[in-house]
Amino acid sequence: MNTDIKKFMFWVAFVASLGGFLFGFDTVVISGAEKNIKEVYGLSGFMHGFTMASAIIGTLIGALFCGKPAERFGRLESLKWIAYFYFISAMGCALIVNWYSFVFFRFLGGLAVGASSVVGPMYIAEISPAKWRGRFVAFFQFNIVLGLVSAYISNYFLFGIPNDWLWMLGVEGIPALLFAVLLFTIPESPRWLVMKNREEKAKSVLESIGGEDVSVELDDIKLSLANTQMGERLFQFKYWKPIAIAFLVATLNQLSGINAINYYAPRIIASSGVLQESAMLQSIPLGITNLIFTMLGMVLIDKLGRRVLLFAGSVSMTFFLFAVALGFEYPSLPTLWGAKYQLGEMFGGLYMMICLMGFLASFAMSLGATIWVLISEVFPTSVRAKGQVLGSMTHWFWCAGITWIFPIFAENYSGLLFGFFGLMSILTFFFALKIPETKDKSLEQIQKELTA
Repeated sequence: MNTDIKKFMFWVAFVASLGGFLFGFDTVVISGAEKNIKEVYGLSGFMHGFTMASAIIGTLIGALFCGKPAERFGRLESLKWIAYFYFISAMGCALIVNWYSFVFFRFLGGLAVGASSVVGPMYIAEISPAKWRGRFVAFFQFNIVLGLVSAYISNYFLFGIPNDWLWMLGVEGIPALLFAVLLFTIPESPRWLVMKNREEKAKSVLESIGGEDVSVELDDIKLSLANTQMGERLFQFKYWKPIAIAFLVATLNQLSGINAINYYAPRIIASSGVLQESAMLQSIPLGITNLIFTMLGMVLIDKLGRRVLLFAGSVSMTFFLFAVALGFEYPSLPTLWGAKYQLGEMFGGLYMMICLMGFLASFAMSLGATIWVLISEVFPTSVRAKGQVLGSMTHWFWCAGITWIFPIFAENYSGLLFGFFGLMSILTFFFALKIPETKDKSLEQIQKELTA
């Protein structure tokens, strides 16, 4: 594959995955503004919670209903509308200081987040060469984490300026506008084009992304579509394997406790009696750890494969999660152990942060790197949009559940809760034993193996 084609393919993956950056940024940026939102709009505790949840409600609806537009109008056209929603949401939240408008625009941003989690990975999987598909789809996860870290850093530096919370929310409009403009530089998914009987255009796209044998690849896509019916139901026995894989990887991803840590890291650290500084500052090293090891997962996913990353990550995640649980159940142990080495309270203070960083590193290069890759590649083209919706909805359902339940149990049962997360990581190991390896296989080859 020549250098120009490689550069173009990297550019396509970069542009498409900017939806992931906005996904991560939008999810976290609200944490810096939530106190001001309550004060400015004079909200009760219940209404404050509803206001904060408005984006999550939009996320669930966006993930649920974006499949049909992606099938009818195309993956690329859907991404453009997602970008517009991100931009309008950011500008509306920042410029119109009215509670009803604020809830509407946060809901609109949630629609974009939910739709991003479906259409972004699906588009990247359908346009990427088989040997690079893993790292390119994982690039979407990398950008989610980069968005999280960028939001933490942006909030930290904007904190304290006049109307800081409005700036925090409005600054998202810059990458959203950039995303919308850059989408006009990349092509439509060749598989969607074949699905719509636009074979010449699909052939042109396959040539532009460096297909090794475009005619053979085009014939494989047409054959895979000929063996299915467009618009058919997802929930059929012949699709039980891809359905099970998508459901379980999304479930295990969230039941590992990742978003309990992302959303409540300052509370977790504070409850261990350590590092009482600004919540915004505390979150940055955790986010950077997540980012670095997501990059490592991207590098390794097409070299070692999805299963190897899940095996290694599940063992490491289990160790660190049980270490966190032990720290909550026996809070004096880290300090006493450190005292043997004249570290005393300093070691006790760092123990929880080290364990959390260890878990985030393990998660980022395993479940974090593989979730969107597996969901996007295990379904046939004819039902891929529906399958992506299933995986994304499962992810957001468990995310909402864990985010809601965690504060209820964390106060008195933190140790047991992290022990439960550790047990879920053990299940990830057995999940990896049962799934097929998809590295270096075309989407059509995967379809044959999982629906035979």
